[in-house]
Amino acid sequence: MKIGLMAFTTVNTIHPAALAQKCEALGFDLLVFPEHPVIPAVTRTPFPRGDGTIPDFYYNCPDPLVTIAIAAAATSRIRVGTGILLVPEHNPINVAKALATLDHYSNGRLVMGIGAGWLADETEAFGVEFRRRWPLTREYIGAIKELWTREEASFDGEFIKFPPIRCNPKPLQKPHPPILVGAVGDRALRNTVAIGNGWMPLEQSPEKLKSELAKLRTMCDEAGRRFDELEISVTFMGATKPNSRELIERYREAGAHRLILNSAPLSRDSADRELDAMAREWIAR
Repeated sequence: MKIGLMAFTTVNTIHPAALAQKCEALGFDLLVFPEHPVIPAVTRTPFPRGDGTIPDFYYNCPDPLVTIAIAAAATSRIRVGTGILLVPEHNPINVAKALATLDHYSNGRLVMGIGAGWLADETEAFGVEFRRRWPLTREYIGAIKELWTREEASFDGEFIKFPPIRCNPKPLQKPHPPILVGAVGDRALRNTVAIGNGWMPLEQSPEKLKSELAKLRTMCDEAGRRFDELEISVTFMGATKPNSRELIERYREAGAHRLILNSAPLSRDSADRELDAMAREWIAR
């Protein structure tokens, strides 16, 4: 089982370069960074965990693409990526350019975890209608793939249009970096089939994962896609984490290829100790 880490960072936590170097040395397969470009000062959308209060560090997320670049430049083996990129809050042409550049200079180590967001107030601050965020996301990803794979790409959609243009460099990975859909439910499964190279659900029990993957397999068959080509990465938030080798094996049997552990912001003083403990527990030696 591959083990990854999703790490919230701020300007007051361990530096992304030091974090990436430590994770690489410990044998983590993947390091992903979440994002919230902005948090409205007043929100009507409750945080989906706990008492509904948005944690302070959500207000202080650095830009994930810059952070990935820092982490990639400090390492040579560990995969790096977004966990997740809030696609509706970005221009797809700029994203295609930035991520292709990152994939090129990281020697093909980029993983693109994507989502459409849960915080309606934030989505709307970017001029996006919240209920239409997933149709927009699917279209933006389609445009990004065109820019990544065609020497001259054009697009004529509902949300994004551009004439034939050249966007270089291209990603080193062919046809492009893996796109993992970070959401849950039937819509997420359909989106995985439509636009993804894998599924990145939150906090699925082994039993729930097995049931959902059976549905995903059927959807793939109906769409003419190969289910076996999808990578399944289960991400854990808060206190809900696998807690034994036996449970990790149950996830493997259910169909997971990777478990992504979650880390609250790691202080400079405690990061090494906390990461060492996580690696001892989860990474087979």
